[in-house]
Amino acid sequence: MSEKVLDGTLHLPRQCSSTNNLYPSSDVGSSTPNTRWATSTTDHSSTVDPAEVEAMQCLEEGTQKLEEGDVNSAKELYKRSVDIKRTASSLFNLGVTHYHLKEYDEAIAAWKESIALQPSSADAHTNLASAYIISPVSRPDLALHHLSIASSLSPEDPEIAFNYAAVLEACGRLEDALAQYKRSKKFGVERAAVHIRNVSAKILGKQLTEVEQASDEK
Repeated sequence: MSEKVLDGTLHLPRQCSSTNNLYPSSDVGSSTPNTRWATSTTDHSSTVDPAEVEAMQCLEEGTQKLEEGDVNSAKELYKRSVDIKRTASSLFNLGVTHYHLKEYDEAIAAWKESIALQPSSADAHTNLASAYIISPVSRPDLALHHLSIASSLSPEDPEIAFNYAAVLEACGRLEDALAQYKRSKKFGVERAAVHIRNVSAKILGKQLTEVEQASDEK
């Protein structure tokens, strides 16, 4: 399966800045639809660590730059944050900037490390899956693995279900894709309806072909 199979189909990518709370969808410039923002995962303690404060400041400033569409400046600030203190949030955001700059190997490395620090992040698994799909050497097997995990972590997330369905469809797993498209539509992605019709038609066509082949063999 090539990148072109899913071009313009996946919801890409998800973004955060410095807490666990997700805000409504937002855009980075004009070419980044369906993005999400959050802030830090680091709890404030009674004893203030100057290095941690600086890392948090870089993280927040990087997110501001990302919101303004200045991806390169955001990347440098996130790198600084990671150099000071490696956290799931800073690595996640660094991966987002690499992704936007089409540095897919670097994005994959950052998101893998982010997941190692915070395995329960559905967004990190979703983004990693996206990078595996769109990278020059596409790995749909790994994408499906991480989308499966993301789906189990956030079973009512419509964008995860949509992405999962898109990759399943591209891999020829039509019945599984149909089920995920239906979940996506149920939880709010209206354009999933078109894909439900298309995949249903593919399944019907496949069944008719199998019936014809069986008749020919008799």
